[in-house]
Amino acid sequence: MLDAILNFEILRNTFYTGLIVGLLAPLLGTFIVVRRLSLIADGLSHVTLAGISFGLFMQKKYTLLALTPFHTGIIFSIIGAIVIENLRGVYKAFQEIAIPITLSIGVGLSVVFIAMADGINTDIYAYLFGSVAAVSRSDLYLVLFTAVFVIVVITFLYKELFALSFDEEFATVSGIRAKIIHYLFIIMTALVIAASIRIVGVLLVSALMTLPVATAMRIAKSFKQTIVYSIIFGEVAVIIGLITGYYLEIPPGGTIVITSAILLGLTLLIKKWYLAYIYKG
Repeated sequence: MLDAILNFEILRNTFYTGLIVGLLAPLLGTFIVVRRLSLIADGLSHVTLAGISFGLFMQKKYTLLALTPFHTGIIFSIIGAIVIENLRGVYKAFQEIAIPITLSIGVGLSVVFIAMADGINTDIYAYLFGSVAAVSRSDLYLVLFTAVFVIVVITFLYKELFALSFDEEFATVSGIRAKIIHYLFIIMTALVIAASIRIVGVLLVSALMTLPVATAMRIAKSFKQTIVYSIIFGEVAVIIGLITGYYLEIPPGGTIVITSAILLGLTLLIKKWYLAYIYKG
């Protein structure tokens, strides 16, 4: 695959995008898992699919070329993130209901727009499961911009995000502007999910945000270690998944997720054997 990456720009774009996504998804996923919002990735990914389907419909019916389906997917994802945060405020005693509500709307809109765009085609298939040849130079730049934005925000607001993740009430009493940070956090989540879809696909993007984190949590001794280890596991999964998907000529989303699952399984087994050895000793 190295020769192909050097010779073909579209594969270089895919590989670079994969590396960025392998960093962003576990980085933000660590905060998501700690805040017990793991299902938010599923909800926003389906809203993003609705946006992608809308973009394909507009391109097919009205030749709207100013915005690509990738761009409309990002717009829908951000709108869905804001809707989720507002619903969490409305249903304060049952905040988790905001996610299935948004997910259901996203699925419904996706079905309608896909049908209006004359059904599932190769474009939709690539968005559902990812593709090694679907990332353009403009997509790469957009993902890179997202990465810079997310990293800068997390760097400057790390203490606030950390406090809100573990004890929201105490953080609010301490003077942290929880509402603003919540909105900023969920918009970042929407951007990362939309960016990841090109590589992993709508149906599998949540796995890249949770499996590396779950793996890291078994061996990390602190929150920062969890972030670092989850990024390492995420990058390993993306690299192996992209290479495997390229040679097997299958969507990389599945191979990335399977690799992540294997890493999790190996970590659980090694941890179990290590603990058994310690106890016996």
